[in-house]
Amino acid sequence: MAAGLSRFVRVLRLFGEDKATWTVPEMAAALGQPSSSVYRAVRELVAEAFLEPATEAHYRLGAAFVEFDRRVRLTDPLTRLGEPRLRDVAAQAGVPCVALLARLYGDTVMCVADTRAGVLPVTPSYERGRPMPLVRGATSKTIMAQLPTRRLVRLIDTIDGAATAPEQIAALREILTGVRRRGHCVNRGEIDDGLAGLAVPIAVPQHGIAASLSLVVEAARLDAALEHRLLLLLVASAGLLAEQLDAPLVGRAADVAGAGAP
Repeated sequence: MAAGLSRFVRVLRLFGEDKATWTVPEMAAALGQPSSSVYRAVRELVAEAFLEPATEAHYRLGAAFVEFDRRVRLTDPLTRLGEPRLRDVAAQAGVPCVALLARLYGDTVMCVADTRAGVLPVTPSYERGRPMPLVRGATSKTIMAQLPTRRLVRLIDTIDGAATAPEQIAALREILTGVRRRGHCVNRGEIDDGLAGLAVPIAVPQHGIAASLSLVVEAARLDAALEHRLLLLLVASAGLLAEQLDAPLVGRAADVAGAGAP
């Protein structure tokens, strides 16, 4: 089996909504590895509570992930400072919505915090911890538009399927150029039918942060006036959050305390 950390990661990535519990023989078959090698990895993961025994020789994800999720919420500056800001954005939107903070995650985009206000006709696909497509939706494109050219080229080269066709890559580059020029992105129905996404960048490169602040609303409600108002709200909120993220570390405690203030 693969050496080092990767052998544990490969085991853990087997667990998901479609199959939440696994036996060692099932894992070995899925990974194409000897059961003995998989068992050693499982034994170590159980010892550290990343896996735990379930019924009939099955295993499930363990409580260590809950502990580390809490640690991320307390230590990641984007999440820690952004969650109070999301609550303000959702409250001030004045329409049913989901407010999102997202960042690059490998060759995908991941929502790291979300807040809901009211009820939308469709449940948005974006939710905390769920990787989403790199090239679809306002949230993802706003993040891609911030990336340095060299990194962007590498990411585009990793995209599978029809998106790698030269004409589609050229179209994507043109879209990203427009996002950079306007400072925002708006898409309707690109991720979920009946919903629209509005996103603006949160760029603090000196701290390695390339993220986006987004609102998901019902597409039928999003007329020109509402779009303009929501974009102003997002731009102002993203600017405040970027200032907080760039503040000296000694000021972070005060920032957290005051993050929910208008």
